[in-house]
Amino acid sequence: MPIEIVCKIKFAEEDAKPKEKEAGDEQSLLGAAQGPAAPRDLATFASTSTLHGLGRACAPGPHGLRRTLWALALLTSLAAFLYQAASLARGYLTRPHLVAVDPAAPAPVTGFPAVTLCNINRFRHSALSDADIFHLANLTGLPPKDRDGHRAAGLRYPEPDMVDILNRTGHQLADMLKSCNFSGHRCSASNFSVVYTRYGKCYTFNADPQSSLPSRAGGMGSGLEIMLDIQQEEYLPIWRETNETSFEAGIRVQIHSQEEPPYIHQLGFGVSPGFQTFVSCQEQRLTYLPQPWGNCRAERELREPELQGYSAYSVSACRLRCEKEAVLQRCHCRMVHMPGNETICPPNIYIECADHTLDSLGGGSEGPCFCPTPCNLTRYGKEISMVKIPNRGSARYLARKYNRNETYIRENFLVLDVFFEALTSEAMEQRAAYGLSALLGDLGGQMGLFIGASILTLLEILDYIYEVSWDRLKRVWRRPKTPLRTSTGGISTLGLQELKEQSPCPSRGRAEGGGASSLLPNHHHPHGPPGSLFEDFAC
Repeated sequence: MPIEIVCKIKFAEEDAKPKEKEAGDEQSLLGAAQGPAAPRDLATFASTSTLHGLGRACAPGPHGLRRTLWALALLTSLAAFLYQAASLARGYLTRPHLVAVDPAAPAPVTGFPAVTLCNINRFRHSALSDADIFHLANLTGLPPKDRDGHRAAGLRYPEPDMVDILNRTGHQLADMLKSCNFSGHRCSASNFSVVYTRYGKCYTFNADPQSSLPSRAGGMGSGLEIMLDIQQEEYLPIWRETNETSFEAGIRVQIHSQEEPPYIHQLGFGVSPGFQTFVSCQEQRLTYLPQPWGNCRAERELREPELQGYSAYSVSACRLRCEKEAVLQRCHCRMVHMPGNETICPPNIYIECADHTLDSLGGGSEGPCFCPTPCNLTRYGKEISMVKIPNRGSARYLARKYNRNETYIRENFLVLDVFFEALTSEAMEQRAAYGLSALLGDLGGQMGLFIGASILTLLEILDYIYEVSWDRLKRVWRRPKTPLRTSTGGISTLGLQELKEQSPCPSRGRAEGGGASSLLPNHHHPHGPPGSLFEDFAC
């Protein structure tokens, strides 16, 4: 009967861990060590993926014609999807927009707009004193005068006050206004407020935003109707031309909202004497898109400082502020029509500062003064028509009524009629033509058409890529070292035959006849001859 020797060998180690229980040692030796689960291969992932065609293109088995065709179909569909997705993304990044017009329902009461009017002639010739003409020489082109007439005199006059000069020498509305009616009710010069513009002293009807007058009906006779005498005999004679010399006769008119200051020298329209001018208005509420679709200024933006002297932001107020800053930088003063508390420029440099303002300010986003359009804006569309006045029957009547001759009436009188076409407001809204929701919908449709995928399919692919990448990183970081033939208290069971095979000692002959050596003849001799069991065990 063969004998098996069991050896328990414990190899000492400097950094050995504390001795564990024997039962635990045997269990750790007998049980196979189990590492982390290996990642799925591509074929396994493809068989469970929801991406159409991937399971057929990556199915296990030999690479045949069928799998090749499926792979080509999958790659072609994927390329077509990527091309369509890129086109959709480029279209979205162009930020296209459209304008939607929505006529609103008639409102019972619509606020009447503010109407600003200015006589084109800034100074009445009869109201100018010697000192005024002396100080306004650069502005009017007139030389100084005294009792002997016009002559260049070096007289000394007190320092001029431009506000006082404009108030005294400007055309007075009480003298110009001959008749006034609003919605069938009489009005007067007291219903107008004084405002200063580049044309000097002007007048605004319905200027207070807190008490705006309503218009209760549309059509002629339901708005503002005034008759004015422009007083051409008070126009300045042209002694020499300046940049401020005017060859026209009439008034400038601007129709605007109460929150917006008049910018009449650029936004106003002219009304000529000898005509009745009809201005049919329509209220338009405009809504623009902010960045990135447009350049409008949203109310929530706090980057734009509050405009001094104005309750709300508007393009006109912004332009006036820019003009004021340009004049302050050049002349260290402001003009009368500009808001603020700074010193008003004297008349002798008035025209110089005005010219510098026009030259230094640019238009649009290219100039130093960029005034974005507010995102919510109210403006008034206008349709202008006119007829000649007076007719032959009324010329004599008006001449007798105002104690003027018929020629004066034809050359100086005009009628302005401003009214709403109808009590309806037109809403014009700028909308994004291609938004994010439309982009996602188109991308989803292209994904479903070409590759049959969805957001969850993309998450599946990303999850598989993460799984494979993480497994490879762990293998690189935790690459096993060459194991040592040491143990921390393990148990090794060796048979004698195994011990002999691993022994460094030379093998010895056994029994005669070349038969296998037996252990029985030698186990009684502990100190037997060489080649015995003891020698084999010792080696």
